[in-house]
Amino acid sequence: MTAPTPTTAPTPTDPDTLLRVDDVVVEFKTPSGAKVHAVSEISFTIHRGETLGLVGESGCGKSTTGRAVMRLVNTTAGTVHFDGTDITDLNTRALRQIRSKLQMIFQDPISSLNPRRKVRDIVAEGLIITNAPKPWDQRIDDILSEVGLDPNTHGDRQPHELSGGQCQRVAIARALVLNPQLIVCDEPVSALDVSVQAQILNLLEDMKDRYRLTLLFIAHDLAVVKSISDRIAVMYLGKMCEIAPSHDLTTNPLHPYTRALLDAVPIPDPDATLKPLQTTGDLPSPLNPPTGCRYRTRCPNAQPRCTTDEPTMQQLQPNRFVACHYPLTTTEPTDPIR
Repeated sequence: MTAPTPTTAPTPTDPDTLLRVDDVVVEFKTPSGAKVHAVSEISFTIHRGETLGLVGESGCGKSTTGRAVMRLVNTTAGTVHFDGTDITDLNTRALRQIRSKLQMIFQDPISSLNPRRKVRDIVAEGLIITNAPKPWDQRIDDILSEVGLDPNTHGDRQPHELSGGQCQRVAIARALVLNPQLIVCDEPVSALDVSVQAQILNLLEDMKDRYRLTLLFIAHDLAVVKSISDRIAVMYLGKMCEIAPSHDLTTNPLHPYTRALLDAVPIPDPDATLKPLQTTGDLPSPLNPPTGCRYRTRCPNAQPRCTTDEPTMQQLQPNRFVACHYPLTTTEPTDPIR
């Protein structure tokens, strides 16, 4: 096998690249003056019409990455290019002009909606802010119908009068009404019942095809991510571990952490034994992440080099990138996620 080569990403002007994140760092200061290393020099691209799944344990920096893309939190370093434009340092006026093309669906469908406003007004809020041409009534009715809500029945209700799934449909309608190009979905189904999760995932797929959307889909559930994503990126403690096509990553992972996540996915078999997450030790603190490879303190394959040298993202196979000194290139395929 040939030596791995450094990753290369399309230039910001590549017409096939809608979003490019380059070496983004996000740090927060605590009241004591310490730094929380939430996101540490991550890079990835999303192509037009693609769904990139972003997965990892709670606290790994997934949601912070999504908020950095949306400019809801400021980046400490690095750049975010959207449709060829560097939006990292745009002022408020310039950002408002471009933000209608970037929308976000939040994790908690109820708390993300204004409890004192009617559904119709919530969906219309973006149109008001962007001074969209009137009239809006038909546009709002059409969007509500497309996400499975009756404008006459639900349009004048408030969020507390709706179920969690219905509230998430309102949030999707609010995002779609501005005809965005990219939607950041921050764990949009984790707070919903399993049956409702499937409905929302199917709705997102339908809306993606109908509106030719590009999605950044953030979740901690690999089975959910696999069902909707074209490619999957795995994060651990603020770092990117592996990026690969969905099928390849879930059947033959190259990073030990990805393999551990897959081994922990429950199998729908009453006679099967749940596999534990194959790691050692406790999750380190983002206040003081380990030197070298951040996963080394829990990795069963760690070697002395992992303590001193931080692994960089390398291309091992076509469209497959991994940040590991000792990737699992000879592992047997895992059982596919059903």
